[in-house]
Amino acid sequence: MPVYLDVHKLNDLDKKVTELMNSPPDEFGVSHLNLFINIEADICYCLLEAPSKEAVQKHHSKINIECDWIVEVKKAK
Repeated sequence: MPVYLDVHKLNDLDKKVTELMNSPPDEFGVSHLNLFINIEADICYCLLEAPSKEAVQKHHSKINIECDWIVEVKKAK
């Protein structure tokens, strides 16, 4: 499954990180591999497994989050 990295405003997701990390894949086939947050800068980076970039966009749109960018990446390990 492809892996994507995205960035967007944190939008209080810092309170939901554990819940998001332990949640099963959603209806778009997206699952969280890791989340990186910077509370002071109000930024969240998501590392996700997803079938497509469009699935990542839909995953965020359902909770009214707009990504600044989404890019497919390869894991080094």
